[in-house]
Amino acid sequence: MLKNEKMAQRRSIQLIQERYEYWEYIPKRGLVIDGKPAITQVNPELVGDYLIYTVRDPLAVYGTDPAELIAERLREPVLAGRSGLFTTYTGYYKGARVSVCSGGSGCPEVELAINDFMRCTDCSTFIRVGVSGGVAEAVKVGDFVISSGIFREDGTSRAYVADGFPACCHYEVVSAMIEAAEILGKRYHLGITACMDSDYVGNGRPSIGGYLQPENIQKLGTYNRAGVLNTDRESSIMVTMCNLFERRGGTVFCITDNIISGEAFKEGAGSDESIEIALEGIALLHQMDARKLTYNKQYWHPSIGLK
Repeated sequence: MLKNEKMAQRRSIQLIQERYEYWEYIPKRGLVIDGKPAITQVNPELVGDYLIYTVRDPLAVYGTDPAELIAERLREPVLAGRSGLFTTYTGYYKGARVSVCSGGSGCPEVELAINDFMRCTDCSTFIRVGVSGGVAEAVKVGDFVISSGIFREDGTSRAYVADGFPACCHYEVVSAMIEAAEILGKRYHLGITACMDSDYVGNGRPSIGGYLQPENIQKLGTYNRAGVLNTDRESSIMVTMCNLFERRGGTVFCITDNIISGEAFKEGAGSDESIEIALEGIALLHQMDARKLTYNKQYWHPSIGLK
């Protein structure tokens, strides 16, 4: 039984369904085309235990579809799904079965893909990898941010649950990504990422003709005073859905500019290395998961080690 089917057995969810007058008309498997989830067109049997979500982001200067780029680093890569919006490959990295999905930017688009993966598979771990802007003085262009949690300023996650619900990155993912960055000798920071829908005025950056409203002027200063490290447009919904639907979520970001410090934009800064950190971190997560099985533990902790 898939995780989503177990969730459907909760009485609290069933009570809501009973109040929903259109429930009998809702396709319980979601929208389907040719027997596959309609939005991603992914073959559920080809989805791995760990999934990387990337954006086809010109600021990252991947040079090709990032799913294809990351697939080249995997052993025995196969095309798991391709639709008009998303491309998914699956392969192996140091024993871990890894899928990577590329798509457009922003929480609304991420929601579409994550719904397919969580509805149709038991993929345990979702990791957002990509570029972001720094908003703390210590965060330099080319550095990396491993999020401990997400400041939810997007509208998509708010549709799922009230603002007070935390978007906490899973401690196992955080621990593995930190260890990977240490092993690789990368300069990284650990802390809070702010996620919003608008990359311009909603992120405190002027739009056309320098357009801003008074409340927009406060954004960057608010983040900086609160100790936020960076901003992006995808992490909030992914991590929130992981917390709601019993998965592990986390992030690895590279920094391409920092308005607070005045450090100018550098295209592609750290994008290749962020992929490297994520893959090495997944390999460590795979070891953690194996140790949990060996010791019959639900949660990994340092005393059971990695080997």
